[in-house]
Amino acid sequence: MLSGREFHMDTFKIDDVAKASGLTKRTIRYWEEIGLLMAPERSEGGMRLYTRQHLERLQQIMKARDVLGYTLQEIQEFVAIREELLNHRQTYLNVEDQEQKKQELLEMKRIVSQQIEMVDQKLETLNEFRKELDHMTTRIENGLVQLQTTPREGDSN
Repeated sequence: MLSGREFHMDTFKIDDVAKASGLTKRTIRYWEEIGLLMAPERSEGGMRLYTRQHLERLQQIMKARDVLGYTLQEIQEFVAIREELLNHRQTYLNVEDQEQKKQELLEMKRIVSQQIEMVDQKLETLNEFRKELDHMTTRIENGLVQLQTTPREGDSN
């Protein structure tokens, strides 16, 4: 998705982000506007300056959209859950107390379970749709068999 050429710099212009991600500049700005993507710093001239964190977030959003088929509202929830997970992970890495580490791990487990539940709900919907398509296919195949076994008008016995 994002080429290595863009990763050697510390900041990226919106044109570079759009080109590397395959998104339009308008989509990137819209995702900023609705809070899916955090607003980047701006240069003295007002130009958006994106970071690797922005690029990683875009990849997560696109994966949720393309692979999971999430709506923007579902993506917002998914991303919020992922951010919460990252915050707990960072806390876990920074604390020494074993009990607090345990609590952070338990919280991370809860959060991951929440994401699994979201994925499972999407899979259930997809499976229901698949069953409908299978049912239609069976009806079509039965219709074809019936046409092959029914004598045609004008055929002599």
